[in-house]
Amino acid sequence: MRPALLTREVSSGLRRNVTMTVAMVLTTAVTLMSVGAGLLVLRTIDDISALYTNRLEIQVALTPDVSETDPDCSGPTCAAVRSALEAAPGVGSVSFESQQQAWTRFRELFAGQSVADVARPQSLPATLRVTLTDQQAGAVAARAAVEGRPGVRGVIDQRDVVGTLFDFLNGVRNVAFALAVVQALAAVLLISNTVQVSAFMRRTEVGVMRLVGATRWTTQLPFLVEAAIAGAVGGALAGIGLVAAKYAVVDDLFAAMGQAGVIPPVRITDVLVVSALLVPTGALVAGITGYVTLRAYVKV
Repeated sequence: MRPALLTREVSSGLRRNVTMTVAMVLTTAVTLMSVGAGLLVLRTIDDISALYTNRLEIQVALTPDVSETDPDCSGPTCAAVRSALEAAPGVGSVSFESQQQAWTRFRELFAGQSVADVARPQSLPATLRVTLTDQQAGAVAARAAVEGRPGVRGVIDQRDVVGTLFDFLNGVRNVAFALAVVQALAAVLLISNTVQVSAFMRRTEVGVMRLVGATRWTTQLPFLVEAAIAGAVGGALAGIGLVAAKYAVVDDLFAAMGQAGVIPPVRITDVLVVSALLVPTGALVAGITGYVTLRAYVKV
């Protein structure tokens, strides 16, 4: 097929079915945007995991009597707990935080909030903060070394807190992918219907082309190109939507946590890479759907 004829046929088809084409573009855009969001959430989970791998600690809170009477962990009870932790395999270092230091840090974290004025040093326990060289084995060994010992009020594993965050992010990712699957099904059905309607509207022209010797591939190609163009445009809109969402929603929503180092920021390079992949993905999915539809349901 000559390029000029192909261009004319594709333009004509897009103009004739403009409403269905727009619907197909928008449905594809929403579908691919959900897929892109899921991929970015997955990348964020990996970044958070890397960020916290070497920062997670085991915190051993001491009982009130030890916290109040031993401000530098020189007493026998606190020293024994500290020695047990330092001897545990997988433990890197053990540092002591007194009640006064805990209260100072608490006021810094909650500065400007009413809770910072209510808390008193006596309400916060002294803590032994344990860094780990082996996150899994070290945490188990540290717990086993101090649980039930005199002077130990409780053991806090920061991995439990981060695990809750990971569970939430995984849930968001799964919801995004589930919505994408449902929307993808709707997009595929809409693309199929659009191709069928377009072929029906041009059945006379196609019939004439077949009578004068045109091959089936020649008559099908304009419909496939139309579907691929609509899919590519939908992918481009999805990419634009992801970039806009980063600057308009994500950056503002997580700005404070990003500055505090709680979670890593969503990098624009990751958004651009995902956005760039959505364009050929949209074209490929639409093209394959159009081809299957023409081969199975439309005699052109």
